[in-house]
Amino acid sequence: MEPSFIARPRHTRAGFTLAELLVSIVVVVLLVFMFTQLMTSASGINRDEHKRIDTDTQARVVFDRMAIDFAQMLKRTDIDYYIKQRIYKGHGNGHGCGQGRNNDLSSDQIAFYSQVPGYYSSNIVAEQSPISLVAYRVNESNSGQDTARYGRLERMAKGLRWNALNNNPNQNAPSPIVFATGQIDNTCTGASCPCNGTVGPWATVWSGAICNTNNSRDDDYEVIGPNVFRLEYYYILKNGRVTDWPWDRFDYPTQLTIYNPVALGVSQIQAISVSIAVIDPASRALVQAASTQSGYGDIIDLAADLPDFKNSCGRGGGAQKSLGDLENQWNDNVESIAQTGHAINGNKLYPREGAKGIRIYNRYFDLKIW
Repeated sequence: MEPSFIARPRHTRAGFTLAELLVSIVVVVLLVFMFTQLMTSASGINRDEHKRIDTDTQARVVFDRMAIDFAQMLKRTDIDYYIKQRIYKGHGNGHGCGQGRNNDLSSDQIAFYSQVPGYYSSNIVAEQSPISLVAYRVNESNSGQDTARYGRLERMAKGLRWNALNNNPNQNAPSPIVFATGQIDNTCTGASCPCNGTVGPWATVWSGAICNTNNSRDDDYEVIGPNVFRLEYYYILKNGRVTDWPWDRFDYPTQLTIYNPVALGVSQIQAISVSIAVIDPASRALVQAASTQSGYGDIIDLAADLPDFKNSCGRGGGAQKSLGDLENQWNDNVESIAQTGHAINGNKLYPREGAKGIRIYNRYFDLKIW
């Protein structure tokens, strides 16, 4: 019998080949790269979402406050309003269409009487009326105490006395409400007026409502929209026309103001459409930081590159406007800045990243039938 041999088991050492290691490394690198890209994308989305939340919240606060003020607006033909009309000193007068500020105001102003609580400059209680002078403006004064308010939306609610209790509008007391036309929109034509015009009986009292200069500060103003840098409004008339005059030009071709020659007040307005541009704080800081460089504009220059509501570039005339036209123009200019660094036909530069934090908002405020 031949002897049998039992083979010993061969002991092999497990391991990866060089090719397998290379493949593994490539896979790991790809996974890390994909994870990094995913995190970067998520971070960008989260950052953009926070910017949108900031601007959305700001717009909501401003519009909710305006809704209360407009709902309580006094609507009569024997009182005054400071609103956009044929003769109106608070508008940019053609600053838009890429022309920059041109030493004019960039945003609209508005002032009217409303039955909302206001601030009083003294402790008088018994003579207080339930009516306040409400005004909105984007502060364009960049000197002294106004520096912190520069390029920010302000609201004034000035508490008023009954008009029979104070016949001297220039005394240091709460100003009275006067049921008369031409009171708020006082005519100014000289250097001594707060609006650089002739001093009328109400020019000093209402300077904060009708002016936007270094000497039109009013302690009754408060910053209601710290990131709102552009304000524009227009009218929807009861006949359906969309216009920047508060009456139908075809029905009243010779009308100069809402009270001359015919006392119209705001009777032909169905609703006021308000548009605002809001920028998140980080983007605003980028714009202001870049404005120190030659050729770059600041926050008010940026506001001026968002065109007025006009029937054509300049001082009016041209084709009929439709709802949404203004907001589309603003969005087009913001998109142009984000892509090229300047507005359409604009002559100022802005950081492109700063434009990505701008949002445009609009709301219609029904004035009700009166």
